[in-house]
Amino acid sequence: MRSLVRGSLYNAVRDDLPGELGTVARITSQTEKVRQLSSGLLISTSSVALTLVAATIGMFSLVPVVSLIILATSAISGLLIACISRVWKRRYEQALRTEERLSERAGDVLGALRDVIANDGSKRAESDLDDVLRTHAGALTKVASIGGIRVGVIGLTGRVPLVMLFILAPWLLSSGQLSAGALLGAATYLMSGLEPALRTLINTVGNVGLELVTVLNRLARYSVAHELLPGGTLSVDRYDLGLERVTFRYGPHAHPVLREANLRIREGEHIAVLGTSGIGKSTLASLLAGLESPQEGVVRLGGIELDRLRAPWLRSVIALVPQQAYVFAGTVRENLTYLAPEAADAKLDEAVLVIGLEELVAEHGGYDGEINPDALTGGQQQLVTLARVYLSPARVIILDEATCHLDPAVEERAERAFARRSGTLVVIAHRISSALRADRVLLLDNTGLHAGTHGMLLRSSPTYANLVGHWYPNDVGDIPRNAPASGTSGAGTIRFSKLS
Repeated sequence: MRSLVRGSLYNAVRDDLPGELGTVARITSQTEKVRQLSSGLLISTSSVALTLVAATIGMFSLVPVVSLIILATSAISGLLIACISRVWKRRYEQALRTEERLSERAGDVLGALRDVIANDGSKRAESDLDDVLRTHAGALTKVASIGGIRVGVIGLTGRVPLVMLFILAPWLLSSGQLSAGALLGAATYLMSGLEPALRTLINTVGNVGLELVTVLNRLARYSVAHELLPGGTLSVDRYDLGLERVTFRYGPHAHPVLREANLRIREGEHIAVLGTSGIGKSTLASLLAGLESPQEGVVRLGGIELDRLRAPWLRSVIALVPQQAYVFAGTVRENLTYLAPEAADAKLDEAVLVIGLEELVAEHGGYDGEINPDALTGGQQQLVTLARVYLSPARVIILDEATCHLDPAVEERAERAFARRSGTLVVIAHRISSALRADRVLLLDNTGLHAGTHGMLLRSSPTYANLVGHWYPNDVGDIPRNAPASGTSGAGTIRFSKLS
């Protein structure tokens, strides 16, 4: 316990990040398991060992042939139990990990309950907790199922010698090798001495002992202060994003939103994501941000899987800005510095200027003026949120239609500000102008992900050409002079036209 607490405390403070909340489960639940298992193992082993030795000697003195059967049966069952125990150990370790993950997720939600409620995220938080609970329950069920098989093997180990004694009894009695009294004594040894002792010993060593070793090994990983936490990585020093053969679906029988998708977003790149409504653009954004996990494949940041990075650090370097802006009652300064509490006025001035928030700040009498969120328009709320994220330390920013309430000129100003800012920018586009300003365009359709420049996709993808052809011309905004206003695809010439 002392070693575990010391290592956990060190790991919690060495990087100036919040500690892993799974430590609570380890200190309270898993150390108590060690205490109970070790005491039970010590008590039962000593008494069972004596009983087993005595019963074995008694059986061998009465019926040597049955004793040989017992030895053969025990050897076979021992091999079977060893193989089954390896599977059981893997499943039990997985159950311990899900227990820690449940502790961490519950701690995250309870610690941020005010923000969850204020941001109308109760359903999302409930869904996240439910997913972890179901995963934990599933892991425990798998442990129980393989445990049931082990119990069956242990039971057979004790029953087979008794069955063999009854099968051989006629021959043993008729040949004079065994009297009726000796037969009764041997059966008594098997039923009341050897079988219970053998079953208890195998259960003690195979179940309790294996569980104790598994828990101790798990705790040992956290008791050494100089070792890294689960996954072996806390952070990375580069910020390229990638999908490798990622498959994601909402439910086991649902149609995949992504199927074996591959993608590489270079550090500092400006990407626009397009696709029809409901195709999965927001799901892709959640996967890139680490808010969703794929059923198959991996999502990487800086070459490292997202689930190997410490969650607090990951949340600080990847910012996902949704369509629904979050502005709370407080001063302008408090809203803008929510993700950067130490930001100086000079940084505030820069963010306000590049995002286009000067008028709102002036209306509220400066940074110390009070904001009433209900009095702000949807566009003003989005500007406040954009300025807040601009000030944050995030190195990867994902705008999921976060400018949908802004007019094209203001949207362009904000997007260009983020493009000039150091870091990677991913924009879920709702206007063609966002695609024209990007380094690359990512199209999501029913056939998968397709990446290229605006001109390349316009020529090669009928879906992209169709999307472009149905955008309003006055939504295009300030299209670069070298950007084509029309393109040629297999279907002919596509031009911007209004929806009927």
